[in-house]
Amino acid sequence: MSDSASADNDGQGMIVNPKPTAENQDWDGDDADRADRLRFEEEQAMIREQSEARAAAKAAEAAKHAGTAKSA
Repeated sequence: MSDSASADNDGQGMIVNPKPTAENQDWDGDDADRADRLRFEEEQAMIREQSEARAAAKAAEAAKHAGTAKSA
């Protein structure tokens, strides 16, 4: 293999955005990143709430069945 074959420019190790420019302001901590993080946290909270609600409904159903089994 020649040196040129091993030095193919695949982008690894390159500094893609060394400095912010007027055209490229997409850096960590910008408004879009904060909005994405907030949306993710809200989705996770909603999933947790649904999971807890399902578990509570399942427990209530089990308790109801246990109550009817004892009275029968």
